[in-house]
Amino acid sequence: MTNSTHTMQAMTIPEFGTADVLRLADVKTPEPGPGQVSIDVAYAGANFAEVLFRQGVVDVPLPFVPGIEVSGHIRALGEGVEGLAVGQPVAALTIVDGGGYGEVVTTAAELVAPLDGSGLGLDVAAVLPSNSTTAFLVLERVARLRRGESVLVHAAAGGVGSQLGQVARLLGAGRIVGTVGSAAKVDVAKGFGYDEVILRDELAGAGEFDIVVDMVGGPARRAGLDALAPMGRLIAMGNASGADDVAVPANELWFTNKTVSGFNLAAFSGVFPAEAGRALRRAIAAAASGELRVRVEELPLARAAEAHRRIESGSTTGKLVLAVGAAGTV
Repeated sequence: MTNSTHTMQAMTIPEFGTADVLRLADVKTPEPGPGQVSIDVAYAGANFAEVLFRQGVVDVPLPFVPGIEVSGHIRALGEGVEGLAVGQPVAALTIVDGGGYGEVVTTAAELVAPLDGSGLGLDVAAVLPSNSTTAFLVLERVARLRRGESVLVHAAAGGVGSQLGQVARLLGAGRIVGTVGSAAKVDVAKGFGYDEVILRDELAGAGEFDIVVDMVGGPARRAGLDALAPMGRLIAMGNASGADDVAVPANELWFTNKTVSGFNLAAFSGVFPAEAGRALRRAIAAAASGELRVRVEELPLARAAEAHRRIESGSTTGKLVLAVGAAGTV
């Protein structure tokens, strides 16, 4: 689908602003460096992270091609890459440098997972690298979930939330509760592994939790901290509400035996690519076996602005995926 051997089409951020700034443009086709692969992109997941890039919340060089996760087929191998082959169907994290909203993207080979024999459609595979990988890393690596522990997840009907409840179940959690921002999302979230789903402003009566995962920020973060049991762990991994930062006094943590940690997939993948890649392959295997379910809605790349507006409004459930190139199953 590329226009020539040197240029391709990509959805770009030429300037920071609203979703309307997104522009389809011809850009230079990237080539893989040592330890990298290039991928002919079939689908790209649409994520809140890309909204933050577009808004200028995250400092990126302009013009910028967003896109933190893709599926497609390997186009070329960089020097020193082994275990992957040209033409192989893959899912990949492109979160370190972005680029997924283009016809071709490059990324570290360690952040690529083969899809051969998985039976997954490329549309489904495209939304596993970010959210599903995050769910495994957050609950095991950061929160250190132990069997039988209770878990609370804010934004349970969203992309990451839909995976956290299911992964908590796979890892042997006890009580798993999700919160949502509106009654319309309660039934959706219940289909993603949660024992209970409540409205976010009703959290005060839900009891205590060993682990709280918060992508919302603001009042939800404060409420999550208050809901922690002694020796509980709150994981901050987003601020979808756009609220001011929540200050957590260190003395409060000292006196209450609570812990607050942060997790950022881009920063983690840049420093620990092999570990992120292992978590991605684990997510692929769980989805292929039916243990992990994703809810996907497809839009063409040309409607990326619509996807961004829907993500910003909080109206999405599950994941939006952008069709970039050739689609199909692996």
